[in-house]
Amino acid sequence: MKNKSRLLRALLGSCLMCCFIAFLVACSESATSPESSDSWGEKHFLWKVSDENSSVWLLGSIHVADESFYPLPTVIDSAFSAASELVVEINTSDKNVENEVLQLTLARGVLWDESLQDLVPTELWNSLDSLCKAWNFPIATFVSMRPWLVATTISSYAYTRAGMNSEYGIDFVLMDRATKSGKPIVSLETAKEQIDAIAGTTDSDSAGICMLKSTMRELPGIESEIANLIRAWKTGDDELLNGLESNVHVEDYTPSEILFMEEFKQRILVNRNAKMADSVASFLRDDRNVFVVVGAAHLAYGPYNVIENLKNRGFAVERF
Repeated sequence: MKNKSRLLRALLGSCLMCCFIAFLVACSESATSPESSDSWGEKHFLWKVSDENSSVWLLGSIHVADESFYPLPTVIDSAFSAASELVVEINTSDKNVENEVLQLTLARGVLWDESLQDLVPTELWNSLDSLCKAWNFPIATFVSMRPWLVATTISSYAYTRAGMNSEYGIDFVLMDRATKSGKPIVSLETAKEQIDAIAGTTDSDSAGICMLKSTMRELPGIESEIANLIRAWKTGDDELLNGLESNVHVEDYTPSEILFMEEFKQRILVNRNAKMADSVASFLRDDRNVFVVVGAAHLAYGPYNVIENLKNRGFAVERF
């Protein structure tokens, strides 16, 4: 089973969740940015998609990164500069959108009448308590959170502790540049659509508990995972990127947990990929000169990624 929900969240999505996580951990300690001596590869997670008379650039982003990612390769900078519009998953540089993210996250992610400790298995709560003590992070932060939000927060904070930060995320940096230069920023999704993808559309916490269990199990390998993620992105290594998704052991999960994880992948990856491909097709149809930035896994992970979707529709695709 090729599904690691935490890594998928780092690669895909959640642009918008970074706003909420940053709010929670802004005052917490973080480690020094990881050093990386990797040189840029000949290929990047950058594609040009064309029809008969127009083209669109697609860049796969990592939503949390560090200083070593900059300056970006010239080919990426040039394509971005030449575009008339920047298209992102969701425009979190807009304060109204940021406020909507916070409001929806509170509405969907807060436990009003019960505590997390009463909701999750005792063993899972004890593991979370031990983690918080090791990280010097107050467990009280999580008491009133639903499991899916706890999992997302822990995942993001693990990257922060390792020196990866949303302010260096590729899409965040490009949004900042677009804002300063007056380049319009267009959202592919709404805040509600992204929250629904992460949290699900039902009030059941069973899937969220599974997500939290998975996140806790994967944390010991975070440093190696981050090093490989950096190397994969900088060298354009699809095989390495996909390999980061392939080491979940089915025997560690119950049948219902496996079902939850497959449903999560369908929501956050497969369904959204199809909609992103629809949007790119519409940009080409309307001859819009756009530079699109989405999580790298949307473009390079699995047979249902956006690039393969567009190839199947007959568009010409070239990688840079």
